[in-house]
Formats: sequence, structure tokens, C-alpha cells
Amino acid sequence: MRGSRAAAVAAAVFILAGGASWANDAAIRCANLIYAGTQTSRCFSDEFLSAVQRESAIATERRFKSVKLDSEELFAFPFVVMTGEEDFFLSAKERENLKKYLTRGGFLLASAGCSSKEWDRAFRREIRQTLPQHKLSKIDKEHAVFKTVKTIKELKLSHGGAEPSLEGIENNGKLVVLYSSQGLNDTAHTVGCCCCGGNEIVNAMEVNVNILVYALTH
Repeated sequence: MRGSRAAAVAAAVFILAGGASWANDAAIRCANLIYAGTQTSRCFSDEFLSAVQRESAIATERRFKSVKLDSEELFAFPFVVMTGEEDFFLSAKERENLKKYLTRGGFLLASAGCSSKEWDRAFRREIRQTLPQHKLSKIDKEHAVFKTVKTIKELKLSHGGAEPSLEGIENNGKLVVLYSSQGLNDTAHTVGCCCCGGNEIVNAMEVNVNILVYALTH
């Protein structure tokens, strides 16, 4: 990873629709979205940000910044996280902003916290309305996202059961949304949070490391 892929990041300057940009000499900032009014993730571990810095040549800020989905500030971040455990409805402005963000360079990591079926149904409905010309599709295990930093041969669930899959949406041949209906929250690295009632992906930190590095290098 310290070779060609890191060099690709070091050579890049990213520009999003809102006119914001970030370059290789600045630490990568990642946002935790506030959406549907006041909903946000309170239990999605940001430990993978530190892991990316340890295991690659990519500098990262080590904490999420809370950012409203309907704000212009959204476009200052190359990578955003959206998760939760309840039903929700995005506003027209939030859908418009998210569509612009995803089709002009941004990357969304979304996950149903603790495998919440209510949030899973809501996310599928809202992303379908936001990107009606795109479809969530299963990501094959041969995809680069499974081997960008760590080689991930399987997704392990805390309570067992059939192995889950990751889903994604591509825009112009590039993956811009990665979604898991099982929790990628990595609550083992959070304080005051657990996933007692859900079937969380226990190797989530390694998965999230790969996702962030993939988003920055492809």
C-alpha cells in the first residue's frame, strides 16, 4: 500500500460540486452525517481513521466532523458516513445535495446500525429516490474494496448466520456508495455503545479501512 496507491493519493487534488477541494498535503477529513432533521450516528467508531494512517501513507484526521446533509459544508469532505437504527425520511434539499455530492466526486459509506431492518428499509427507499437511475448491487468478493489494504476473505457476524454481502452504487464506473445492511459500526472500539440486539460485522474496522482507502485511490 505504501507504493503505487499511496502515490496516487499524494498526487491528487479533489474538487467537489460545491467548489471545495482538498489536496495531498492536508489530512483527509471524514464527516458523520446529520440527516432527516436531527438523526445521526452516535455509535459508529472512527478508529478506522487512525488505522488508515498507521497502515498507509495517507494522513487522516482522527475524528469525524458532524455535518448536515443539506449544508454546503458537505462538499468539503471526500468521504461521509451515514448510519442509524430508525426509520427516516430525507427532505428534498437533502436528496438534492446527496445526489450532487455522489455524482461529482464524493463517497458515502452507509450501514444499518446493529442490522436495523427499519433503517435498512428507509435507506433503500431514500437512495432509490435520490439516485433513481442507479441501483444498489452486490459487490463481488473479487472487487478491489476487499483487498485494497487488507485481504478480506469473509465478513464475520457477531451472532453467526449466513455470510452477509456488501452492496454498492457506481457512477461512471466508479463505486460511490457502499452499503451494508449489517452493522459496520465497529462498536468494539466505541465507548458506551454495543450491538447486543443486532448481528454486527465483527471485522468492520478492517472493512472500513479498505473502503476509505479505496474511495481515495480509485
